Amino acid sequence: MSGDGARATRTQGAQAGRPPGAQAGRPRGARARVLLAAVVAAVLLAAGCAPGGASGDPGSVNGGYVAGDGSFATWPEADRGDPVELTGTSYEGDQIDVADWRGDVTVLNFWYAACPPCRAEAPDLAAVQHNYAAQGVHLLGINPRDDVGTAQAFERTFDMPYPSLHDSGARGVAALEGLVPLQAMPSTVVLDRDGRVAARVLGQADPTILRGLIDDVLAEGA
Repeated sequence: MSGDGARATRTQGAQAGRPPGAQAGRPRGARARVLLAAVVAAVLLAAGCAPGGASGDPGSVNGGYVAGDGSFATWPEADRGDPVELTGTSYEGDQIDVADWRGDVTVLNFWYAACPPCRAEAPDLAAVQHNYAAQGVHLLGINPRDDVGTAQAFERTFDMPYPSLHDSGARGVAALEGLVPLQAMPSTVVLDRDGRVAARVLGQADPTILRGLIDDVLAEGA
């Protein structure tokens, strides 16, 4: 994925890092909602993954993880790379292969139970799965840290309606190398119907922005 004019757009309007091939500007379906998102941008920054405090620096490390700032990037269809190849076992013991969801839109969310923004965004992600399931959207959590008991307690607490991979071997991180920093949690990636990365959010995902990103990918080829 490459592009000279590549840039990522933060919800608060500041300049973000430049992932290769990232689309300039905001996603089409999200433009009308960005003003609303700006109202909550300060809240997202304050909720950065930092125990007992906040950090708006996407590169700062607090308690073993990187604090994301809610910034997002999109990739035009022509600049997307190969389909993401990812298989694994859920915390319920089910085998999952994201290739089985080709033809549908897939949302991957990297999380672990002790991360405050992961807990804060969990109800929004559950609502996204409920609201978009009829349109063939699949959500999949990826957790490289927690044991079965800890992860399942989280899933019960927030009544999560979708599975999460027990990614102790960090296959999910490896599958998205260069797009999701190893310790950036939460992070959310939207895959298009071909299984290619169409969008990415680093940090707690504002639901308005995330839904706009999903809507844009659903509209492709419609």
